[in-house]
Amino acid sequence: MRTGAVPLRAPKRSTGTPRSRLVAFAAMLRGINVGGKNKLPMTDLVAMFGDAGCEDVRSYIQSGNVTFRAPLALAPRAAIEVKREIEKQFGYAIPIVLRTADELLHVRANNPFLRDGIAAERVHVMFLADAPDPARVGSLDPRRSPPDSFVVSGSDIYLHCPNGVAKTRLTNQYFDSALKTTSTVRNWNTVLKLVEMTSRP
Repeated sequence: MRTGAVPLRAPKRSTGTPRSRLVAFAAMLRGINVGGKNKLPMTDLVAMFGDAGCEDVRSYIQSGNVTFRAPLALAPRAAIEVKREIEKQFGYAIPIVLRTADELLHVRANNPFLRDGIAAERVHVMFLADAPDPARVGSLDPRRSPPDSFVVSGSDIYLHCPNGVAKTRLTNQYFDSALKTTSTVRNWNTVLKLVEMTSRP
């Protein structure tokens, strides 16, 4: 199994859809690890997306990041199929959150913490599976985990964790419970890499 930042590619497959009508996506899985609990080889994950009808499938590092191209209507169905296949083959349920290339570009362009000059290595993005109800967003506690802070922007939450995400109380569990959704977090460098991978022609 390969490790590191080299993307793994699946063999090219064709959905029969003209390439001009394919949309670039990033699929982000929560809770995938290199070893130990929830171990999932990226070669297997890439193959699952290919078998689900996705094209140009590639993975990035060993923590569950996959990019692919597919018709807009196919991508959510493919994610559901992959989720089921992971549970069938490996025995655990893994949430999958999708973003289009355009949505990732929007995330990159609108990071409020970088505009304020905060170091990129202290910034993360929490991607939500669903747009949260505004009333639930309003109920979030901005003082839950000082000196950490967050900004909710649509279905994304920008996190600034000066002491690192391992020590923050702004956890997946907190936001999932408060917003009634499912989330997964990526550091800023990974966000930038997914933007690059989904923006390639």
